[in-house]
Amino acid sequence: MSERHLLGLSGGRDSAALAVHVRQTRPELDVEYFYTDTGKELPEVYEFLGRLEGFLGKPILRLNPRRDFDFWLREYDHFLPSPQTRWCTRQLKLAPFEQWIRPMLNAGDKVFTYVAIRADEEYREGYSSKHPNLRVSLPFREEGIDKAGVLEILESSGVGLPRYYDWRSRSGCTFCFFQQKIEWVRLRERHPDAFEEAKAYEKTALEHGSPFTWSKGEPLDELENPERARQIRDEHEKRRLRELGKRRPNPLRPWEDNMDLDELYGEDEGGGACVVCHK
Repeated sequence: MSERHLLGLSGGRDSAALAVHVRQTRPELDVEYFYTDTGKELPEVYEFLGRLEGFLGKPILRLNPRRDFDFWLREYDHFLPSPQTRWCTRQLKLAPFEQWIRPMLNAGDKVFTYVAIRADEEYREGYSSKHPNLRVSLPFREEGIDKAGVLEILESSGVGLPRYYDWRSRSGCTFCFFQQKIEWVRLRERHPDAFEEAKAYEKTALEHGSPFTWSKGEPLDELENPERARQIRDEHEKRRLRELGKRRPNPLRPWEDNMDLDELYGEDEGGGACVVCHK
């Protein structure tokens, strides 16, 4: 019997800040960092994980699902994952994690897993443990660390933000269905091959009767129309400037001006995210 301390990384801001914070404030813990790789991630995510490994001074274990996205898409009769049916999170993220920790729990180990839910996210819930030897810890919530605190941790440590935050608010798969329409437009501009792959998945899904498209109510071949893409950019810029005008800039903490698209759009386009992927 032993203690294991596990911290999952999504490739996103909050989980990276938690890894930095735990290393700085609990140096006595031998933390095992892991990342569940679906094989459909942004290249910027891998770059950021490499940067984070340099700070942590130890490798981040890659967990790979035994069966890939294409296998599960066929299993679900080519129906795309959606906010209502998040089979991608269940099969490609949670299942590999559970398979990895099962031998630890069977051996009688006490397993502590650390989840990056912030103090200002009362509405979020982490992984729910049903095993008596699996403890879920929420350090940010316990210590009152909010979004501004997360940004400060990353800035002061020198790790910084993932580069995809220049154009997108989430990590996870290139074709995450939680993306806002502006993010789809930007994905096509920055990673056209990934956009075309998403279009192909969507086309096959619609041919099989899937009721969902990646972007709510609008297939990608319509969204990429130049006139429609320009309209999305214009609407986004108006919304961004309107929100920016409401804020008071803090010259001592410039990183707080980083604007989440989910905060900007709210539920207008189905914003949100799976904690295990996004954070």
